Amino acid sequence: MECGRDGVVPPPERQAPLNCATEDAIPPSPTLSSEEFLQFKRKATTIVEEYFSTDDVAGTANELRELRVPCYHYYFVKKLVSVAMDRHDREKEMAAVLLSSLYGDVVDRPQLYKGFCKLTESCDDLSVDTPDAVDILAVFVARAIVDDMLPPAFLAKQGACLPNGCKGAEVLRRAEKGYLSVPHHGEIVLRRWGGSKRITVEEAKARISDILEEYLGSGDRSEALRCIRDLKIPFFHHDVVKRALVLAMERGGAAEGHILDLLKLASEEGVINESQIAKGFDRLIDSVDDLALDVPNARCLLKSVIHKASSEGWLCASGLKPFPPEPKKTSEVADAAVREFKSKAVSIIKEYFMTGDIMEVVSRLEAENGSCCLSFNAIFVQRLINAAMDRKSRDKEMASVLLSALCMPPDDVVAGFHLLIEAAEDAALDNPVIVEDLTMFFARSVVDEVIAPSDLEAMEEDACRVKADGSTGVLALRNARALLSAKLSSERILRCWGGGGSGKAGWELDEVKDMISKLLQEYDCGGDIREACRRIKDLGMPFFHHEVVKKALVAIIEKRGKDERLWGLLRECHGRGLITPNQMTKGFERVADGVEDLALDVPDAGKQFGCCVERAREEGWLDASFSVARPGQPVSNGVCS
Repeated sequence: MECGRDGVVPPPERQAPLNCATEDAIPPSPTLSSEEFLQFKRKATTIVEEYFSTDDVAGTANELRELRVPCYHYYFVKKLVSVAMDRHDREKEMAAVLLSSLYGDVVDRPQLYKGFCKLTESCDDLSVDTPDAVDILAVFVARAIVDDMLPPAFLAKQGACLPNGCKGAEVLRRAEKGYLSVPHHGEIVLRRWGGSKRITVEEAKARISDILEEYLGSGDRSEALRCIRDLKIPFFHHDVVKRALVLAMERGGAAEGHILDLLKLASEEGVINESQIAKGFDRLIDSVDDLALDVPNARCLLKSVIHKASSEGWLCASGLKPFPPEPKKTSEVADAAVREFKSKAVSIIKEYFMTGDIMEVVSRLEAENGSCCLSFNAIFVQRLINAAMDRKSRDKEMASVLLSALCMPPDDVVAGFHLLIEAAEDAALDNPVIVEDLTMFFARSVVDEVIAPSDLEAMEEDACRVKADGSTGVLALRNARALLSAKLSSERILRCWGGGGSGKAGWELDEVKDMISKLLQEYDCGGDIREACRRIKDLGMPFFHHEVVKKALVAIIEKRGKDERLWGLLRECHGRGLITPNQMTKGFERVADGVEDLALDVPDAGKQFGCCVERAREEGWLDASFSVARPGQPVSNGVCS
C-alpha cells in the first residue's frame, strides 16, 4: 500500500521539522494529468459526500484504505476540509473527528501535513466561495495541532513558505494568536463546533482510571480499547499511557503483564498513536523520582518496562527523554518520614480548604514539622499551590492568604517554588493555564511580602540555567516580574482571585484607606500604641502598609513636624517588623511623588518632608541612597528647624 518513498514515519514530536521546499518527508505532488490521480479525486469526492451523509468513520476509513493509493491521501485531507468549510458546524466537527481517526492508521503524517500545506496555499481561492474561510481554516489548523496531528512548528515552517499578505499566512497567524495562545485553548478549540461537550479534563482522568481498573478486573482488552476510543480525546491519550504505567508499577506481577499487553494492542490497532505513547512515557520519566516515594524501585521498574516495550516494537526508546539524575540517597527512615509528611500535608490542605481555619493549619504544621525542616516546608508550599491550582478562585485566594499567614522563612518558600518550577512541564499537560496560575502565585507572594523581589529574580536566574528559555516555569517567573513592575500592580494582584488578602470578603480600596485614616486619627488623639499596631495588623494587608506610612507622614508635615505621636507609631511599627523596610520606603516615595500637590496647602512641604527623610535615615528606616527629589522636581535645600 506504499507509494514512492512513503515509509515508517517517526512520531511528530521527534521528527525533524518539515521544510516546504526540501524536506524528503513531504511526498512530491503527482502529475495532474495522471489518470490514476483524476480517478482518485472523483472517488475521494464521493467518499467525503457519503461520510457527511452517514457519519460512518469506520466505513470511510475502509473505503479510503481500499483505494490503495496512500500517496494521494493529501488530496483527501484537502477535499474533506474544503467541503466541510462550506457546511454547517456539524459537518466541520465531523471532518475534524474523521481526520483524528484516520491519522496514523490510514493517513500518515507527511500526507496530512501536505494536505494542510495545500489548504493554506489555496485559502485565497477558498475565500471566494467562503467569506470566513480564514477563521474556519485557522480552527482546523489549531484543531489538528491540539489533536496532535500537526506539530506546532507547522505554523512557522509553512508561514515561511507563503507570500506576505496572503490569506494563508493570515490563517496561520490567527490559529496561533487567536486560538492556540489563549488560556484553555485546547478546550476552546475542541468545543468550537460543538464537539467534546460531554467531558472535561477532570472527568477524562476519572474515566481513564475507571477503564484501567475495570480492565484489570475483567481482562477484556477489546472492551477496554472500545472505551478508550469512545472517550474521543486522542490528544489526551498520553494520560492513558501514564496512568496505565503507574498502575502496572504499583501493582506489579500479573497486573504489569496485562497493562503492557493492553498498551501493545492499543498501539498495533492505532487506538493510541506513537506520539501519545512516547509522551506518556516522557511524562512518567519526568516524575519518576516522585513516584519512587510510593514505589521505591520505580526507576528500575520503568527502565524494565521501556526495555520490554521497545523489544516488542511498540515503543521507540531512543526518542524518549533521558532519565533525570538520580537523587542523592538518603536513609530509609528519612524517606519514610517524607512520605508520611506528604500524606499528612495533603490531609491538612484538604481540611483547610473546607474550614478556612488558619490557626489549625499552623498548629498541625508545628506538630508535624517541629524542627521547621526546610524540605518539609518546601513540600508543603508545593502541595498547597498544586492543590489550589486544581480548584476554584476562592481556594487559590485561600492558599495565598495561608502562605502569607504561615510566616515561613523566605528560603523555604523559594525552595517550594523551585519544586513547582521543576514539575511545571509535566503539570502543564493536566493544567492548560498553569503559566497564568503560577504567575499570579509568584507575584502575590511578593506583594504579600512572603518573598522579596530579589528572590524572584534569583529564581529566574536559577531556572534559566537548568530549563529552556521558553519553559513553563521560566515564563511564569518572567510574567510575574513584568506584572509587578506595572503601575498599581499590587491592587490588581490582590484582587486576581476576587479576594482582599485577608481571607474575609475583600474590602474596597477606599474602605481600607478610610480605616487607616480613622485609626491614625484615633491614635493621634490619645489612643494606645499597642491597640493601633493591632488594628494595623488586623487589616491583613501587609502589602498596603505603605499607605499607613504615607498618611502618617502627610499628617506630620501638615503639623510642621510637631506630631511626635505619629512619628512614635511609625517607630514602633518598624521596630516590631509590622511595617517592613520595603513598605516604609514605598510610603516615603509616595509622599515624595505628591509633595508638589501637598505644597498647595503646606507651602514648606518640601522642607518638612526633607526633615522627615533625614530623621528616617537616622532612625535606620531608609537607605542612605534614598533621594528626596523626584524626576522633574527641584531639590529642596531647606534646613530643618
